[in-house]
Amino acid sequence: MKPEKISRLGRPGYNRVDTLKTILFGAMDKTLAALREIEDACKVNLRYRYLMKNETPSYRTFGNFIAEELSESIGDIFKAVMEYIRKEDNVDLQHLYIDGSKFEANANKYSFVWKKGTEKQRYKQYSKIAALFEEMNETLRYAGVHIPMSTEYSPEGLELTAKQYLEVTGLDESKFASGKGHRKSVEQKLYERLWLYKDKLSEYVEKLKICGPDRNSYSKTDHDATFMRMKRDYMGNDQLLPAYNVQVGVADEYIAVLDVQQYRSDMDCFVPLMEKFREQYGFYPKYPVANAGYGSFNNYIFCQTNGMEKYMKFPMYRKPANKKSTPNSKNFE
Repeated sequence: MKPEKISRLGRPGYNRVDTLKTILFGAMDKTLAALREIEDACKVNLRYRYLMKNETPSYRTFGNFIAEELSESIGDIFKAVMEYIRKEDNVDLQHLYIDGSKFEANANKYSFVWKKGTEKQRYKQYSKIAALFEEMNETLRYAGVHIPMSTEYSPEGLELTAKQYLEVTGLDESKFASGKGHRKSVEQKLYERLWLYKDKLSEYVEKLKICGPDRNSYSKTDHDATFMRMKRDYMGNDQLLPAYNVQVGVADEYIAVLDVQQYRSDMDCFVPLMEKFREQYGFYPKYPVANAGYGSFNNYIFCQTNGMEKYMKFPMYRKPANKKSTPNSKNFE
């Protein structure tokens, strides 16, 4: 029997390796290259034409490749490229120079949610719920039922209480009064207020869940962004802006490790960056060099525990170093 012919619909796809090379070169060449710019460059720029072997994919092709191929495997690609450079150029990964910068997120500047403010509103909601339960207990005296009081409440608990209140009072939601000229009963008003409080409490719980234990704020239009004070205050009012803290570790002028964190302080980014380095290379760098923004007791203990030298200044290093009593103070600058 002759082997069955495989029919293909449409034109064959572009070479994945060539597409990856072109995207990486475009990011290096234009820093923040738009996909349409890469498409145009593939038509007229000899360097891009060489990489794509004179093929001219559209910007949609590049976009689909990034979404389908790179989104999940970009870390593996970075690791493979760095491993190749390390072997070819004999890169010394024991000396790692660390620094970071904050980049503003593509989010609304006035979409902030503050953790402390949300917690304050949640506790105010607890007080309103307690007062509502007292009113509801007044309507339940005839039935000998009492709603237990507490200092804190959960949306699930309020939902269960609402259903039980509906059964005890004999209310029928299909017969609830609504609209102009119809008066609601006291029980209906209390029941509807309870659902409003439950929805509001659920909103506060969701906000605190998004914020997490390690952040004090986030943006409504980008939940991963944290409000930070930027170095360049272009608004001129010292306002906090939604941003990310990008950390970079350089070895022999090559970027050996890269991490994006939600922490406002560089101190909190040091340990996650070192853990990512160990995950990528299997060991910690012997000499992690960083400025005073990374110096903290916890980071020093982490270095000592994992066999790393403490090459980070402490936060107030300049003050004692500039004292006249300090010998050779000029050498500390």
